[in-house]
Amino acid sequence: MVSWSLRLAALALFFTAQARAGLSGIGPLQVPLSPDSPLPLSDEGFTSTTVVNSEGALYEQFAHPGFANYRLRLAQPSICDPTVKQYSGYLDISDTRHLFFWFFEARHDPDSAPLMLWLNGGPGCSSTTGLLFENGPCTITGPNSTTPNPHSWTNVANMIFLDQPIGTGFSYASDGSKVDTLADLAIDVYAFLQLFLARFPAHRARPLHIAAESWGGHYGPHIASHIHEKNLLLGPAPAPGQLHIPLASLVLANGLTEPRTQYGSIPEFLCGAARTPYSPLAPDSLKCAALRAEGPVCERMITACYKVRSAATCDPATAYCTARVLGAMGEWPVRSSRGVPGGVLTKLRAAGSEQNPYDLRIPCKDPQGVCYAEMQWVTTWMNEPATKSALGVDASPVDFVHCNMTVNAGFYLQGQAAQNSARLLPKIIKAGIRLLVFAGDTARAQAPRRVFEGTPPPLLTELTGDIGGKVRKAGGDGAGNVTYVQILRAAIWRRTTNRRLRWIPKWQT
Repeated sequence: MVSWSLRLAALALFFTAQARAGLSGIGPLQVPLSPDSPLPLSDEGFTSTTVVNSEGALYEQFAHPGFANYRLRLAQPSICDPTVKQYSGYLDISDTRHLFFWFFEARHDPDSAPLMLWLNGGPGCSSTTGLLFENGPCTITGPNSTTPNPHSWTNVANMIFLDQPIGTGFSYASDGSKVDTLADLAIDVYAFLQLFLARFPAHRARPLHIAAESWGGHYGPHIASHIHEKNLLLGPAPAPGQLHIPLASLVLANGLTEPRTQYGSIPEFLCGAARTPYSPLAPDSLKCAALRAEGPVCERMITACYKVRSAATCDPATAYCTARVLGAMGEWPVRSSRGVPGGVLTKLRAAGSEQNPYDLRIPCKDPQGVCYAEMQWVTTWMNEPATKSALGVDASPVDFVHCNMTVNAGFYLQGQAAQNSARLLPKIIKAGIRLLVFAGDTARAQAPRRVFEGTPPPLLTELTGDIGGKVRKAGGDGAGNVTYVQILRAAIWRRTTNRRLRWIPKWQT
């Protein structure tokens, strides 16, 4: 389980070089609609009107001249954390396609705090998973209740939680259309950021940090690369209304980014020299023998996917590696059409294993879901009429689900899972966009390999002096341009107790 105070301290360090900027250009409030300060409509061509959705909720609808088919609709809720200014609503990609978001100002000094976009993975898992279960300003405590999260990343950052792609969370399409490739996903997120920064011009002068978790290890590099390429195209004469997006860093949390190395690391992580103390497998077991044989096959199949990026090469690699490597113990979903009738989600469970694959220290408490009972609480709370009303949610064709497995299967059937998203990172790093990668050591997925050869510098807990992790950095001063942190006794997902580490001196020196 990841200590959220640890992650929060990391964020505080990562934002040390941020420039101050005021909120004088924030524009009118939403519900009730009253003037705060005017938008620069005349010189940049933006338009802002009041609209009512099918449920009778008031929105501000914001249009951008550079994105004629897109509209940003804004409401202003006061749930979860009523102490800060919030906005929620939709990016209307068309009359029938809509991406949901929820924005919170920083609790402390929002006028100078950076902007962060948080994305959960899946694919198809709502970013309210992070909001309510991980780093957001409130934590789900039951089917109908939340409590303030004192370790929220909103302590130090203005944060956007975006449900993407279409079909994720409250995002929906009423015409049956879908997004099932990383390239198309990046286009929609870029359009959202353009409209958001146009509507909230104060954030244009502040650094933007994109943080993505788990399968977001694929999302993040594609979105960052697309933003970088679009920024280069702006040049000295940008198109009307087009903005330079101030992308400062990419943060990957337990991310699946380079599957060949990461999947190939799992036998070593569970059975070999890098074996975790939480592994349920004995090194001399038949299961470990099978893993050692199947790991290289998995790597060869993913290599074929890297060489020819297509469903024909990448989908078989995904199916084999998921079943034979990720499914070696515990429970793991198979999300491929090959061997799974109709591409329907199935699950693998090794004999006698009841462990949570996201945290090997604890049992799977929700075998029909993702092993955390709290995820069902998230679904229930988000579907409450009062919650939907506060957020201005449309009467979408389907109810909120924390993970949409139809969306999930679509990406896998397109061969997206086994692609090498790490290939996109060198160019953005060379352009000055910093990279922070962190991972826990109690989840069987996203296992690092050969990162900590030699003796890595330890991270020490502030209260006890115990070693809490290991860190590597390269390039630049202080935190470096590329930094990798392994957090000990930490997993994918889950907010936990206050285990402070002295990250600030580490990042600043």
